[in-house]
Amino acid sequence: MKRREFLKLSLGSAAVAALLSRRAGAEGGVKEIRIGYQKNGVLVVARQRAALEDHFKPLGVEVKWIEFSSGPPMMEAMNVGSVDYGAVGDSPPIFAQAAGAAIVYAAGQPITNGQGILVPRNSAIADIADLKGKRIGFTKGSSAHNIVIQTLEKAGLTYNDITPVCLTPPDAGPAFANGGIDAWVIWDPYFAIGETKQNGRMLVNAHEITKTNSFYIANRDFAKNNAAILQQIVDVTTSTAVWAQAHPDEVAKSLSAVTGVPLDIQTIAARRAGFSVGPITDDIVATQQGVADRFFKLGLVPKQIAVREIVWRNTKT
Repeated sequence: MKRREFLKLSLGSAAVAALLSRRAGAEGGVKEIRIGYQKNGVLVVARQRAALEDHFKPLGVEVKWIEFSSGPPMMEAMNVGSVDYGAVGDSPPIFAQAAGAAIVYAAGQPITNGQGILVPRNSAIADIADLKGKRIGFTKGSSAHNIVIQTLEKAGLTYNDITPVCLTPPDAGPAFANGGIDAWVIWDPYFAIGETKQNGRMLVNAHEITKTNSFYIANRDFAKNNAAILQQIVDVTTSTAVWAQAHPDEVAKSLSAVTGVPLDIQTIAARRAGFSVGPITDDIVATQQGVADRFFKLGLVPKQIAVREIVWRNTKT
């Protein structure tokens, strides 16, 4: 994928806290932080609870929220400087880095549930091998893209053994319900919608296939020029995740209120989700590098990349 193609891709103590706050307020004259989010996850909860607003309002910094249907368009917006910080799955930052996007990894989160492959309930597809020759819908460059590839590998199949149908989640849902695709690779809450509203049956639970992570990504210049602010955003994200892990039903209400997805759907998603935000460890880097190498080998990205090169470390604390 060339850069032009990527651009088109749909796609402590109180004293320490006070010091960080003063530094953040003075740093770069930041007046607004732009947060990218999807219809799930910790950032949706943070928005509903006004966690970032409560933290930054005393510093004179506003928070703007921008919703995306998937990770690739968020990465494009971040690359051009329209988004400062956001949450995505494992694949979007790989495609973005390979295209030279101005992004860094700020934090990570293991995905333990809530994504996989759905087939119609009455489908003859009974196992992974049955996917051969079938039309499989997923969002190009998303975490679902990685799940497709690794699932096929487990069954001894290749990417050429299927017919990829690249669709955004809002388009893939109707296609799945109407029989336009034979299988749908997707994440919550769309995964739960497919199971409960679109007659879907789980063929593959992603965590049984491979270890995956989601990421909190920042614009490279924002991270470079506003390290203290970015650290505080990560800290608020982390504390929100701790709260979310202990309050799944309240999380469901937050998700439903922000996204408009019915409460029963978000309750399914929230109760099976894991909320745990932390630094980018060597294990996470190794797992992500494996995904990047796999994509390069298949010719899905134009060059080999080193994930470690764009991991942000706050050296100013």
